[in-house]
Amino acid sequence: MALVDHSLSTRDQILDLACEMTQTRGYNGFSFRDLAAGVGIRSASIHYHFPTKADLGRAMARRYRERFAKSLAEIGARDTARAKLEAYFDIFRRTVTSEQGVCLGAMMASEALTLMPPVQEEIRQFFLENESWLAGVLRAGAESGELRLDGSAEDVAAAVFSALQGAMVVSRARTDKSSFQHTCDWLLRSLSTN
Repeated sequence: MALVDHSLSTRDQILDLACEMTQTRGYNGFSFRDLAAGVGIRSASIHYHFPTKADLGRAMARRYRERFAKSLAEIGARDTARAKLEAYFDIFRRTVTSEQGVCLGAMMASEALTLMPPVQEEIRQFFLENESWLAGVLRAGAESGELRLDGSAEDVAAAVFSALQGAMVVSRARTDKSSFQHTCDWLLRSLSTN
C-alpha cells in the first residue's frame, strides 16, 4: 500500500486510500476501520466525511470519473484519431503497470451487484462517458479515412472499451502485464486503415 500524502485534506487522503484499496482489494475488501488505520485517524473521522460506505463509494467513483473526463479532454486536442486512441490506451496501460493494476471502474463494475444504486450509477456513467468519447473519435477517424469500423461507431466503441477493461483483468490474473499491450496493439491494427 502506498504512503498517504498528508499534505492533502483528510477527505482527499481518505478518497485516495479508498481508491487504492478498491483497485487492489475490491470495494468490499476494506472497511472504514482499514481506512482510518491507513490515514492515521479514528473511524469516527471517516464517518464525518462519509456517513456511509455508499457515500464514500459515490464520491470516489465521481472523482475518478471527473478526473478521467479531464484526461479525455486533453487527449481530444491531439491531431489524429490514432494519436487519440494511443493516448487513451496509454491511460489504461499506466494503470496496468502501476501497483493498482486495474481501473477503478473495472474493479467497481465487477462488484456492481453489491453496490448501492448511487454508486452503480456513477460507474455506469463512467462507462457511458468513455464509450461516447470513443465513439466520437472512431467516427471522426472513419470519416477522415484514418480508421475502419466494422459496425457503428457506438458498437465499436463499446467493444474497444470492453476489450480494454477485460484485458486489464486478464493481465492481473495472468500476472503478465504484457498481455494488455498485446490487446492494445491488436486493437490499433484492427482499426487502422494502413
